[in-house]
Amino acid sequence: MLKSGGPTDEKVLAGLIGRAPVFKSIVTSLPMLASSEGAVLITGETGTGKELVARAIHSLSERASHPFVAVNCGAFVETLLESELFGHERGAFTDAHARRHGLVAQAAGGTMLLYEVDTLMPRAQVALLRVLQEGYFRPLGAGAEQHSDVRYLAATNAPLDRMVQAGSFRADLFYRLCVFSVGVPPLRERVEDILPLAGHFLEKHVSSPGPAPGLSAAAAEALLAYDWPGNVRELESAMVRALPAARGGTVEPEDLGLPGIPGRRAPRLLPEASPTYKIQKRRVVEAFEQQYLRRLMSEHRGNVSRAARAAGKERRDLGKLLKRHGLDPRRFTA
Repeated sequence: MLKSGGPTDEKVLAGLIGRAPVFKSIVTSLPMLASSEGAVLITGETGTGKELVARAIHSLSERASHPFVAVNCGAFVETLLESELFGHERGAFTDAHARRHGLVAQAAGGTMLLYEVDTLMPRAQVALLRVLQEGYFRPLGAGAEQHSDVRYLAATNAPLDRMVQAGSFRADLFYRLCVFSVGVPPLRERVEDILPLAGHFLEKHVSSPGPAPGLSAAAAEALLAYDWPGNVRELESAMVRALPAARGGTVEPEDLGLPGIPGRRAPRLLPEASPTYKIQKRRVVEAFEQQYLRRLMSEHRGNVSRAARAAGKERRDLGKLLKRHGLDPRRFTA
């Protein structure tokens, strides 16, 4: 059952920044996924934000007040598998000097995320399948089984369906994990989210009081032209690099540390291989809006009402514009 909606739910969804239709459809589906107890398989390239989606599902569910346990399946040592997952009793094996709760018990009442689930060894696949099927597990050395009150989510950047066909991943476990599925798109497929995310990360990581640096038009163009093989995680790293290098409160292309931008250069309006007029116009407008809003909010010290009057806009409309660009008015109050 889904918990009642409210400010907390709105805050959870607001933390998922993006207005690209392909991403908004995911955000829209999260309350429905949170209302179910069925397993969810979250797929996507490295760095797309799969764990963020998993945490949102947990936070929107009735299990939100209970633990969220993220498990890297690739870190399991085969000889300690059952102990790690299910725990053990004192004396269960040579080094078992005390009773220990496993990861399944630690997640009791909450949610477990099986990260990099494609790396599970065959033995681990069998062990997890039984828990998912029957809802019970037995700690090593225990005389009785224990009930597993856990919601299971799984995440992978590998094509599990192909692994099933190749025989390297159990089909029965795959179907248990894939009651629901969410495919998180790569950043190159949600270009309209790049600048709002960049602004969000600059705000998030700025250490000095006052507003974070803004993006120059050339820096914004460089961000939009880059392919982002590392996705959102790579974008965040670029913003962290840019912060100490930014001069005069503005991030320039060479501050980003991206391949193909070796040093300072004169900004250009169009990339060498020009996109369509419509796409280029949108990029220029977005870069202008970012700079204008940062300057406007700095001048009015984060007061949205005064800034709206100065800009000749309704306060509500200005608030939506700030949110769309990932700008928090509180950062401009200093």
